[in-house]
Amino acid sequence: MTPVILLAAEKKSAEVTDWAARIGWVVGLALFVALVYWLMREGWKWRGTLQGDLPELPTAPESPGAPGAAKLTMSGRYHGSTTAGQWLDRIVARGLGTRSRAELTLTDTGLDVVRPGASDFFVSVAALREARLDKGIAGKVLTEGGLLVVTWAHGDKLIDSGFRSDHAAEHTTWVETLNDMINMINKTETEGAR
Repeated sequence: MTPVILLAAEKKSAEVTDWAARIGWVVGLALFVALVYWLMREGWKWRGTLQGDLPELPTAPESPGAPGAAKLTMSGRYHGSTTAGQWLDRIVARGLGTRSRAELTLTDTGLDVVRPGASDFFVSVAALREARLDKGIAGKVLTEGGLLVVTWAHGDKLIDSGFRSDHAAEHTTWVETLNDMINMINKTETEGAR
């Protein structure tokens, strides 16, 4: 009977964790994540360099009475800008790649976009091309019609900018009002050319 007790006493369980190997894997993984983050950041900066020919963003006119009485206002989020028709070709130059809160004000002179913590910009009525409801822009995908996309001309480039209102029901009113303004300007220009 004694040999069985001795055999049981001699058994020792193996160590469960090899701490040196585990720390090595954690450090290796952390370095890999840091490398990927650094490469993404460098890619973002490189994209901004490639888009360096984009002119400075226009700002709201500062003359007395400008930009005029507000037709519509909206609070929400700015989700980014892309080359028109290319919903994944994000524009990062001039701060257009920075997602932020946004306050939009539509007047007779244009669309004023105020972004706390990012560059504000102004789109004159003459630069507006189209407004529509969409489901995605620059890597942000929402439900169908969950995004207000405004197409506008800046320099020689057409840009789609995506906004989401805090109250999604406002999107339809914005699309209708913007497109009515654009159609009115186009009609006036067509009649003036005759």
